[in-house]
Order: sequence, then structure tokens, then C-alpha cells
Amino acid sequence: MQEQRQVVTVNKEAGKPLNFVFVLLDKFSLLSFASALDSLRIANRMADRQIYSWSLAGEGGEVVSCSAGTTFKLDQDLNELQRDEVILVCGGVEVQSATTKRVLNWLRREARKGNRIGGLCTAAYTLAKAGLLEGKRATIHWENADSFSEEFENVELTKSVFLIDGNRMTTAGGTSSIDLMLKLIADDYGEELANAVADQMIYSSIRTDQDTQRLSTPTRIGVRHPKLSQVILMMEKNIEEPISPSILAKDVGMSTRQLERLFRRYLSRSPKRYYMELRLHKARNLLMQTDMSVINVALACGFASPSHFSKCYRAHYNTTPYRERGSQSGRLSV
Repeated sequence: MQEQRQVVTVNKEAGKPLNFVFVLLDKFSLLSFASALDSLRIANRMADRQIYSWSLAGEGGEVVSCSAGTTFKLDQDLNELQRDEVILVCGGVEVQSATTKRVLNWLRREARKGNRIGGLCTAAYTLAKAGLLEGKRATIHWENADSFSEEFENVELTKSVFLIDGNRMTTAGGTSSIDLMLKLIADDYGEELANAVADQMIYSSIRTDQDTQRLSTPTRIGVRHPKLSQVILMMEKNIEEPISPSILAKDVGMSTRQLERLFRRYLSRSPKRYYMELRLHKARNLLMQTDMSVINVALACGFASPSHFSKCYRAHYNTTPYRERGSQSGRLSV
């Protein structure tokens, strides 16, 4: 069957293609990487000329494996780049161990040239570790948000699908790479080309940096009562210093008894129990994804003493915080 395709006329004159250097960290996310790369390939195809080029780089310059186990041959080591090249670091599972001193030093050197540098999926951690996100807004996969916020207090972490702040770019992982690339393509060559790329990818709902990566908790768990939703959001924002159910109830204009009834009706548990589960969930994330001491994890999640924290943790997860920490060999994983 003969191939038929629509060609989009791009306004810019033909010149040297803009080169993207994909830095593949060990156990990187294949979906995040492939989504970004194929967006560039399709942009070239729809423009009927090469407007973008790319290469694969990584420590050692030989081969690297993604988190699914597939091995990729690299085009180059962490060599010195031109000033106009765009760097996209691709992270995945165990990004802490993949973020080596050599990777960090290389990123800092390239950043001094003024190059645009992005972190896909968990690679926002790598950029932050290199000091490239200081004072900037960024995003990372929702599963890693708690640990990231604890470690990098000078980065304004958001829940956005992707974020561009100056010459720094971050994505939340998964298909959010497509949204970032469509934004870059639109900025370079216009909305028509970006939309044509989206159509080729059967990507019918292009997201912006105003879109969040997850549904709100009330929506996700099917709670449609507005006051109950308010209380849940207040709980999520006040993990380190929990608010009593009586104050929560008062803040939304109801009695403590009414709040109790709402939680029982919609969530089959008391407000106190639900709040405790939120705090323990964050604690588990911090134990698995950071090097924070158990006592600091306890304090960050609103527990006044390690013994009380351990007792509550064991009751909920059937193990102690110390054993949980010891059982985890990989961190910051998605």
C-alpha cells in the first residue's frame, strides 16, 4: 500500500537541524525516552525535511539498559557538546545510584555554556542534585514527589505534567514527554506542525504545563462532597503538622460529628484513621526513596516520637520502619 501523508510547511528556512542529546541513565524509563524521541522523528517526517537530529549518550559511551531490561547502543560518551545542543537526561528506577559524580560534573560543565537541559521522568532528581534547579520550578513523577521535596527545598516542586523554567525542563514521566516535545516543536515551528505530530501519534488531548499529572485525591477515590474534598486537601497539605478533626470540621463549617459521618459514608473510616494512612503512606515513600533517618521521617510525617511512629507503622504495614528501610535496595523508582 502506498504511503500517504500530510506535509506541513514550516516557516523557518532550512538550516542545520537542532540536535537533541539524550543522556540515558542506567535503568531509564523506556516510555519517557521513546515518547520524546519519536516526537522528533515524526516532526521531521511531517515537515518533509530534517529539522531535528539526535544522538544517544551515556557514561562509558558503550551500552545502557532501560528499566525493562532492553539494551541500547550509545552513540557517544559524555563528551563536550556544542552550545546550541539540547540535553535531555532520561531517568527511571534507582536514579540515585545512576546519578554518578561523572554525570553530575558533566551536567554542570554543560550548564555553564547556557545549554538547555531537561530531565525526563525521575531525571529531575539528577538535575536537582547537580544544582541546576536551584530557585526554579520543576516537576517529577508523583511517586517521587515526597522524597524530592524533602531533599531539595530550594526547588519549587509542582504537580504539572511538564515544566519549562528558563533553560531548564522537567517532565513527570510516561507520556508527559510527548507534551513537552509538542510544546518545543510548536515554539520552533508553529502549532500546525505540533498538531500534525500529535495526530500521527493518535494523541488527541495535548496537555500544557497547567495540567496536573494526577487526578485530585477526592476525584480519584470518587468523593463528590465538596466539604469532604476540602478536608482531604487540607490533610494532604498538612502532613508534618496534622490538624485535629475538630479544627478541620470547623474550617469547613460543620460539626465534628458531621465530619465523622461523611468519612464513614464515603471512605468507610474515621477522619483520624484516614489522616493516619496519608501520613504513613508518605513515611513509606520517604523510607524507600531517601536516606533520611527514621526519626527525621517520623518528624516529617507528624509523629512526635520514633516509638509512636514505629507502633503505627507496624500496625498498618505489618513491619517496622527499620525493616522496611533494610528491605529496599532500589529507590526513586517508577
